Amino acid sequence: MKILSIQSSVAYGHVGNSAAVFPLQRLGHEVWPVFTVHFSNHTGYGAWRGPMFPASDVRDVIVGMQERGVLGDVDAVLSGYQGGSDIADVILEAVDMVKAENPAATYTCDPVMGNAKSGCFVSDLIPPLLRDRVTPKADIITPNQFELGYLTNTNPTDLESTLASVDAARELGPSAVLVTSVERPDRPEGTIEMLAVDDEGAWIVQTPHLPLKANGSGDVTSALFTAHYRTSGSAAEALGKTTSSIFDLLQLTLDSGERELQLVEAQEAYAHPREQFEVQLVR
Repeated sequence: MKILSIQSSVAYGHVGNSAAVFPLQRLGHEVWPVFTVHFSNHTGYGAWRGPMFPASDVRDVIVGMQERGVLGDVDAVLSGYQGGSDIADVILEAVDMVKAENPAATYTCDPVMGNAKSGCFVSDLIPPLLRDRVTPKADIITPNQFELGYLTNTNPTDLESTLASVDAARELGPSAVLVTSVERPDRPEGTIEMLAVDDEGAWIVQTPHLPLKANGSGDVTSALFTAHYRTSGSAAEALGKTTSSIFDLLQLTLDSGERELQLVEAQEAYAHPREQFEVQLVR
């Protein structure tokens, strides 16, 4: 499978394309990364250096690929943190270019806005843009529970309300939704869940909640779920494999004592996911 991934890049650490590309390659997929920024490190440090690329520069890279006649080979387009609000236009143009050449291609949007603990951490222009223009063009979205609530103007908390929010999101356009960081009030203490929904049903998987903040783990999650879902056509299988890989990546990172994801060290977890957690059909 060939994947066009339009995301940020950092020299040190693993977020955006610097998190998504290697796991996809380790699964055997061809990845064509297009950078929206190239920073020294992720912004979680509070200080960084490097350029945020103008939308015109990002567009030029994609147009150059179109001129090589290769966009029809793309099976999936993937986007994450968008930086400037004008990057959305470039991403949507790229999706249109790809689908014009290959109607079977899909677009996965990770609608990065924030989380329940820190709130929204992107420009005020980004959330409505993701809700009103980007999400309707996506085939797959991978929001966390907080982002799902914003996209649908709902307040997902328990399983029933989260499923209702997913249904509302799917009415906007996407056929498949992966909800990360699901925290139901009635879940066992010290656990966290992910939920996947498509036309075939809804599945949830529960893991221990590891005590670390892992910048970039959402980018790896979105990439792996896209790859497994496109390869297998099964949301349940994609959920099980993705969850297993991400848990092992986070456990290895926690055990290392390092702040940055141990992305390379965890490579066997992508190539051979242990699928150690039960995937439950909930609807």
